[in-house]
Amino acid sequence: MRYGFTTGSCAAAAAKAAPAYMLLSGMEKTEITIETPKGIPYTAQITDIQRKECAVTCAVIKDGGDDPDVTTGSRIVARVTLPEEQPDSGEKRTQAEILIDGGTGVGRVTKPGLDQPVGNAAINHVPREMITREVQEVCRICDFHGTLHILISVPDGEALAERTFNPRLGIEGGISILGTTGIVEPMSEKALTDTIYLEMKMLKENGTDWCYVVPGNY
Repeated sequence: MRYGFTTGSCAAAAAKAAPAYMLLSGMEKTEITIETPKGIPYTAQITDIQRKECAVTCAVIKDGGDDPDVTTGSRIVARVTLPEEQPDSGEKRTQAEILIDGGTGVGRVTKPGLDQPVGNAAINHVPREMITREVQEVCRICDFHGTLHILISVPDGEALAERTFNPRLGIEGGISILGTTGIVEPMSEKALTDTIYLEMKMLKENGTDWCYVVPGNY
C-alpha cells in the first residue's frame, strides 16, 4: 500500500517554500523538498501562491496515500510574514526567530493533557520542529537573522474536525497539525492506539479516574 505524508510535513513544506524562494529571495517556487523525521524526503508541489512585499502565502495539497485519511485532498496553507520592525543590525543574533501559530481551520487546545498547552494552536511539537528546522535552513542560506511569523491554516479544517477525535479531546475550531515521522502509514495500528492513549491521558488530566476501552466494530 502507498504511504502518504502528514499534515505536519505539508505545513513544513509550505512554510519552507514561502520564505525560501519567495519572501526572502524574491523568486517564485512551485516545488520544494523537505526531509521527514523518518528520513524519507518529501517533494511537495506548491499551489495557491500569493505574494506581497512583506508576506507570502502558499499551500500544499495533503496526500494521505492509501490510508483512509479525512484530510487527504485538503489545502495546508502557510502564510509567512516579515514584520515591519526587525531587530537592530547591531544585535548579536546567531539565527532567525521563527514564530508559529494556527489560523483558520487549525484547532485550539482547550483542555490539559495534550501535546500543546491550553490556548495554543493544535500544531504538535514535531511539526513545529519540522517547520522551524526547514525555515531556519532557508534563513541561513539567505543570511537572514530577523523574525518571521508563520501562520498555518486549513480552509476546510473546521468541518473536517467533526470527523476526527478533536471534539472529544477538547480541540476546538479545526484539525490538528500532526505527525511524529512525517509519513502516513496506511491502516496503522500504532496510529490508532496512540489516539486512544491520547484520549485516555486527556481524561486522566481532567479528573476521570477510570474508563472503558472496548474493541470491535460498530
